[in-house]
Amino acid sequence: MSLYKYKAKDKEGQVYERTLEVKNRSDLYGVIREEGGSVVSIQELKSFTPLISLGNILGGVKTHQKITFAKNLGLMMTAGLPVTRALSVMSKQSKSKPFKKLLSDLEEDVSHGKTLSESLGKRPKVFSALFISMVKAGEESGSVSASLGIVANQMEKSYLLAKKVRGALIYPAVIISVMIILAILLLIFMVPTLTATFEGIGVKLPLSTRVLIAVSGFLVDYTLPVVAGLIALLVSSVLFIRSGIGRNLTDIISLRIPVIGELVKEVQVARTARTLSSLLSAGVQIVVALEVTSEVLQNHLYRSAIERARDAIQKGEPMSAVFVEYERLYPLFVGEMVAVGEETGKIAEMLMGVANYYEEEVDQKTKDLSTIIEPILMIIIGIGVGIFAISMLAPTYSLVDYI
Repeated sequence: MSLYKYKAKDKEGQVYERTLEVKNRSDLYGVIREEGGSVVSIQELKSFTPLISLGNILGGVKTHQKITFAKNLGLMMTAGLPVTRALSVMSKQSKSKPFKKLLSDLEEDVSHGKTLSESLGKRPKVFSALFISMVKAGEESGSVSASLGIVANQMEKSYLLAKKVRGALIYPAVIISVMIILAILLLIFMVPTLTATFEGIGVKLPLSTRVLIAVSGFLVDYTLPVVAGLIALLVSSVLFIRSGIGRNLTDIISLRIPVIGELVKEVQVARTARTLSSLLSAGVQIVVALEVTSEVLQNHLYRSAIERARDAIQKGEPMSAVFVEYERLYPLFVGEMVAVGEETGKIAEMLMGVANYYEEEVDQKTKDLSTIIEPILMIIIGIGVGIFAISMLAPTYSLVDYI
């Protein structure tokens, strides 16, 4: 996605200026045409992604706030409140300044004649293409409240799914990080003291002890360069992963890691099925639903598969054939369920069943992963402590013999 600042003329000849995030200039021209405007000038803005992400983390609108927004707005509209009044009520109740500002801006847009979907569409960094498409479909069918309920449920399920996976992976990451930090501290502060003792007596040291002493000496002599190098490595790794090549490489590797790869695959399958089902249930046309679903998916391999399904639909081919074609990404079960949905006219229902099934699978596997990781970590910690203890104790026994 790229950020563009553009000027355009509306039908009355008035020049207006906006900033919008889209995939490319072609998509931007499409947006301007939909607005009924003609391009005056376009400027691509350069942005530093890590800082933007940090800003979102510290002061942006959180995912759970958007879920609550969709739920509450849907309930208020079902109760008969106009959109502007519902937005005003939520704005007054909110304690978050960014969220309060967002609701006030939405209220102002809607009160000036814009539809809710148009107002949401002006804020692509806050509201996803899925959210906007669902609301737009609800406006066209006259059931915005129902669409908001569906999108709230979809977002909540995806949020909880991602949270479970992160929770299962954060624990081992924290333990391993603490182990590395402790090992470095021992090598810098403890090993040099023992090294001085061994050198003073002139005892012959085992290979493992000599290796530890060499590593310790290097860390002591080059502490600042090592720390700077580790920070540079970390920053460059993050920047590389955020780049196009890095993301694509990460997508491929993540699917091939034992255990983790299967979990990633099931998460992507569940997200595909639930997103597509939610859009179809809201009345979104299947081609548009597939386009939005491809934007929601994070893995480029799965995006390519969904884009292939969209092209197949446009050519009059069955969507199920594409899922079968991409069996390495989507299990055969998915293709069969979609085929049944195409035959019975209940694709949305079949996809929802697929989503529920794989979400339960992910839930169970994250629990199993947490159970398996604990003893593995204990073994790794035990091996590390054992190597360090043997390397330091072996020369101590030699000292006893020397005495």
